[in-house]
Amino acid sequence: MSRPTTRVLTLLELLQSGGTRTVAELADRLGVEGRTVRRYVDHLIDLDVPVESVRGRYGGYRLAPGYRLPPLMFSDDEALAVLLGLVAGRRSGLTTAQETAGETAAAKIRRVLPERVARRFDTVRESLAFTEPPGASGTPDPEVLLTVADAVRHRRPVSIRYTDRDGRRSDRTLHAYGIVAHAGRWYVTGRDARIGEDRTFRLDRIADARTLPGSFEAPAAPAPAERLLTSFAAAEYRHTVTLRIHGTVEQIRTRLPATIATIEEHDPATGERESAGERWLRVRLRVERLDWLPPVLASLDRPFAIERPDELRDLVAALAERLASSARRA
Repeated sequence: MSRPTTRVLTLLELLQSGGTRTVAELADRLGVEGRTVRRYVDHLIDLDVPVESVRGRYGGYRLAPGYRLPPLMFSDDEALAVLLGLVAGRRSGLTTAQETAGETAAAKIRRVLPERVARRFDTVRESLAFTEPPGASGTPDPEVLLTVADAVRHRRPVSIRYTDRDGRRSDRTLHAYGIVAHAGRWYVTGRDARIGEDRTFRLDRIADARTLPGSFEAPAAPAPAERLLTSFAAAEYRHTVTLRIHGTVEQIRTRLPATIATIEEHDPATGERESAGERWLRVRLRVERLDWLPPVLASLDRPFAIERPDELRDLVAALAERLASSARRA
């Protein structure tokens, strides 16, 4: 391939990356003069590639918005990144319900890769392992996902038909703040307009979504991901647990992440020791079972006090007795 042809294709690739590119920038990237860049642009226009000229101080060249450009050119590393993203997304559950779309896209890219690059991809794919497969019901309907995403971006109310975990169906109007992918599932956080409270909904449980007239103002903070984690920690469960733990937030989070526990400042009582960087913090959890908590508290290796429930105190005491008994036998 001649060098001018190579440069024309490189120009096309630069324009494909999006935005407006100045003549000076393109000339520098291609190693040519500005008038040569203009000649290369004319070559692309002759090939029916819709290159637009943008006037003004920050003008230059760009591709017409919405143009579906064949062929799409990837470097070796870009092709590998796309393929690995498709594989990881499918295996971790972060895909749409149309799983065949991801599979066929990966197959098309894999088929046209040079053998050397294809072998690299196969080596990585065969080396990958995932801790657990995604749930079959965790993938949202693509139309629902796109509709809700559009409502988030343009701050428009959206009407949804939702089925909760108990199978109850309801129609709601949602002011959607953001979409969050977590642990192989997709969620949307926002305000339920009917009850005037913030809520979190699983996207795969939304059967229908339709944008409505009007707009709303989304709060600046907290961010949607933080709202999701907070909603998990505050969900209704059988037991409410309150603890005081002496340490740092980072130390506590190693065993009690934000998805299951909230951490608050605590005014130390008389006799409670404070030290640099470490202090007494109040930790709250809502859990279905208590039996897993004593080993977790022991593994923290930090002083703690149980405020409630009494049942947890009994379980901690029983664990301590078992450990002491084992030590005596040793």
